[in-house]
Amino acid sequence: MAASQAVEEMRGRVVLGEFGVRNVHTTDFPGNYSGYDDAWDQDRFEKNFRVDVVHMDENSLEFDMVGIDAAIANAFRRILLAEVPTMAVEKVLVYNNTSIVQDEILAHRLGLIPIHADPRLFEYRNQGDEDGTEIDTLRFRLQVRCTRNPHAAKDSSDPNELYVNHKVYTRHMTWIPLGNQADLFPEGTIRPVHDDILIAQLRPGQEIDLLMHCVKGIGKDHAKFSPVATASYRLLPDITLLEPVEGEAAEELSRCFSPGVIEVQEVQGKKVARVANPRLDTFSREIFRHEKLKKVVRLARVRDHYIYGVLLSCSGWSAVAQSWLPATSTSWVQVIHLPQRPK
Repeated sequence: MAASQAVEEMRGRVVLGEFGVRNVHTTDFPGNYSGYDDAWDQDRFEKNFRVDVVHMDENSLEFDMVGIDAAIANAFRRILLAEVPTMAVEKVLVYNNTSIVQDEILAHRLGLIPIHADPRLFEYRNQGDEDGTEIDTLRFRLQVRCTRNPHAAKDSSDPNELYVNHKVYTRHMTWIPLGNQADLFPEGTIRPVHDDILIAQLRPGQEIDLLMHCVKGIGKDHAKFSPVATASYRLLPDITLLEPVEGEAAEELSRCFSPGVIEVQEVQGKKVARVANPRLDTFSREIFRHEKLKKVVRLARVRDHYIYGVLLSCSGWSAVAQSWLPATSTSWVQVIHLPQRPK
């Protein structure tokens, strides 16, 4: 019986010990265990496999994928990062840029702005097609000029009071329909995902005047097309109390885990600890610092239960854009300088 339990633990749990992790590698392949039929069976896979959506809103998604191997789980993560198409700025036509941000860096920042548009309604642009059409291109205009505020107080030193349009945000980007796009897309549907992303800062007399072409692409071609800011997964925690924990030890045990994991209840006048929601735990292994408690808890993870966390849009994207990158070779945003805006 003990041997059978050990085999089941080896097959289904990754155990976290004080000085190491056991059962890391997948071992349930055909012929490895006597009495177990681990040959691939589609009916069994369909019976055990499921996807549970735990949380979903406009910016984030959390779901569970149960009944798969780590290789398949990672394949789904890679697909989310690199295979789902989006629209992003590919070409920037600069008519005037007198800001302190160089044209290439400005184009790089524009390329990282997430665009709110359904890529399924567009085609991939043909290689060599410079202008684009209504079926494969979105066009945005950005024209902002900074001026002094004539009504500002003379003793003021606040730029927000002294200047007008000294901060260029994505709300200043104006969609210019191509062809029949105005009939296909209602007003407000084609826009940046967030209207408060800071693009550049200006001072009186400085101006940014440019035109952007957005095309359809995937993250495998360039990270700017990736629809997610982060896509990660982790195994479902499995916390087991090997013996009752009561009194002050129960309180101490609850403090060793993330809030909500261990609940302390009153049972017949005694404080008793129980596992409430192991999903919330981050496995800091704080429990192993307590000699009396580390022997009453088993920390493990369910081998085939994956918790995915997907952040669909990131408010802190500009921190990424500010990192040093050789924009001429990495940004993949073409900059074209024009002498003046065509009439």
